[in-house]
Amino acid sequence: MGISRATKEAWFVKLNELLDNYPSIFIVNVDNVGSQQMHQIRASLRGKATVLMGKNTMVRRALRMIMAEKPQFEKLMPYVKGNIGFVFTSGDLKDIRTAILANRVAAPARAGGFAPADVTVSAGNTGMEPGKTSFFQALGIPTKIARGTIEIVSDVKVVSGGTRVGSSEAMLLNMLNISPFTYGMSVVQIYDNGQTFGTEVLDVEEKVLVERFQLGIKQIAAISLALNYPTIASVTHSLVNAYKNLLAVSLATDFEFEGSAKVSIALMIGMAHA
Repeated sequence: MGISRATKEAWFVKLNELLDNYPSIFIVNVDNVGSQQMHQIRASLRGKATVLMGKNTMVRRALRMIMAEKPQFEKLMPYVKGNIGFVFTSGDLKDIRTAILANRVAAPARAGGFAPADVTVSAGNTGMEPGKTSFFQALGIPTKIARGTIEIVSDVKVVSGGTRVGSSEAMLLNMLNISPFTYGMSVVQIYDNGQTFGTEVLDVEEKVLVERFQLGIKQIAAISLALNYPTIASVTHSLVNAYKNLLAVSLATDFEFEGSAKVSIALMIGMAHA
């Protein structure tokens, strides 16, 4: 059953209001996020951020309508693919990201499912009876019998991240009561005041940003001085260098001013103590 026209119009109005009221948007992926988990995520973000979900076709249509008056939101279009949603906020981006990623649930391995990370079975006693030894052997897992049960001799990676989980591997992990994966919202991209960037930008410390900014200013000043082309970054250096030249000329001639007089006295005192 399709969405009614009234529901779509109400959704368009809500999207417009959220775009007007919030400067920042997290574009999130919600693969494998169930309705109960989504409810918990919304509850954890209440008062900090607003979650808006919608079909991609509806999202694209709404954005095209909005872009006529607000072209900056065109930057959202490339990310409207897959199972995505929006989290609108005016709060601290690091704090909101932490809240988004915090709500995760453990999930068993499913045959044919996508593995988001490597899965390793640790060495140790499994508690299983010896009759199942052949099952471990088929998967290339070294075992021995200890105290009447199967013991895995060494850690073994049974699933590689980025691949599909095989039926034998899924069966083994379930037999061992291992739920290796966790699922929850993941951040695809961040939109903030007309710019989009990856979530890794939030991991850059302010100290690093200041250092990089200062390095950039130094490089601009050096280039400006080398080209003899004045800029805001180089003007201080130019003034200092000009003053040094003026002092040098004053000390080499009979022309004297307050600054050069002080330098001359300091030089004479230094020579006297030498």
